[in-house]
Amino acid sequence: MKVTGPSGPSASQGARPARASGGFSVPSTAAAAPTGAAAAAAGVSGVAGVSALMALQGVEDATERRRRAIRRGGGLLDRLDELKLALLAGEAGEAALERLSRSLGEECPVDADPGLNNLLAQIDLRAAVELAKADVRRGAT
Repeated sequence: MKVTGPSGPSASQGARPARASGGFSVPSTAAAAPTGAAAAAAGVSGVAGVSALMALQGVEDATERRRRAIRRGGGLLDRLDELKLALLAGEAGEAALERLSRSLGEECPVDADPGLNNLLAQIDLRAAVELAKADVRRGAT
């Protein structure tokens, strides 16, 4: 088989398979049809396997939910600290307020521990109060 360019291979040897050193042979196009059907069937089953894996990865356990809740609460506390530092420096803190608003808008995962849920609700409330105070300051000027 000879490759002549972008048009693809040209069969110059007829129907016999091309031999390479080491005993490897390339089957002719007539013999390749049954394996093509098997490959297509294998490809379909591969897609089903991938979708099953994706579904399993989408399932979130209680530990991961708790980690996300704690990470979100910690992030909100960090944004509140940024705002505090900006206000103490005499700045308006608009960038910190924007980040705080974005963090507050994220989904809050619910944990099985009512104490953690209560603490996260208090952090959310504090962030909402700071955003409301900033709105009042903007309206006063």
